[in-house]
Amino acid sequence: MHKKSVDWKDIAESYYDKSVSLAILILLFAFIVSPKIEVKPYDRTINITEAIDIPPEIKERIKPPEETVKPVVEIIVEEDLDSEDEEDIEIIETIGVTSLDPYDKVQEKILGQTSKFVVYEDEPFVIKRAPLEYPVFARNAGVEGDVILQVEVFKDGSVGAIEVVKSLMSGPGGLDEAAIKSVKKWEFSPAKSGGKPVACWVTFPVGFYLN
Repeated sequence: MHKKSVDWKDIAESYYDKSVSLAILILLFAFIVSPKIEVKPYDRTINITEAIDIPPEIKERIKPPEETVKPVVEIIVEEDLDSEDEEDIEIIETIGVTSLDPYDKVQEKILGQTSKFVVYEDEPFVIKRAPLEYPVFARNAGVEGDVILQVEVFKDGSVGAIEVVKSLMSGPGGLDEAAIKSVKKWEFSPAKSGGKPVACWVTFPVGFYLN
């Protein structure tokens, strides 16, 4: 039994006609489907500017810009101060004398950060009180008594945080709120330790009585 040999050239020639036909069909399809592109010519416009001379009579009507008068500042040199006109110079003091120590650290007032166990020799005392308003509801209800507050007093005598130790009538419009509102506006002579003011806490009652 003899095997039949096949040449690859014969197989390639058989597909040549098919591939050419397929390529032509693809090109035709692409030409039909692709959008039509139109190239528009570029329109170039030229603007010509002409220079016109202004007649003399019109130039006279045009007002020139007003000149701004610059202030004249007289500069005094140290050598001028030694001259005979030294007596005519008036020295004005605009900054008063201050006793502020630039090396003294400014204390930041942070409410409630003062220790409650501060040792001092001189106790703080009130030097200015604010009016104490008696709430109308508590007055009509006949509520009387003391609200005991624990108040933080800073080095400058201002009031910091306030805590209620003993409540009498809490809530909005109550006696506790009225006492706190008044004490916040008080001014103290601060406590002193070794002759220097210190921040501390002080406890005292605020009384509400009808008589």
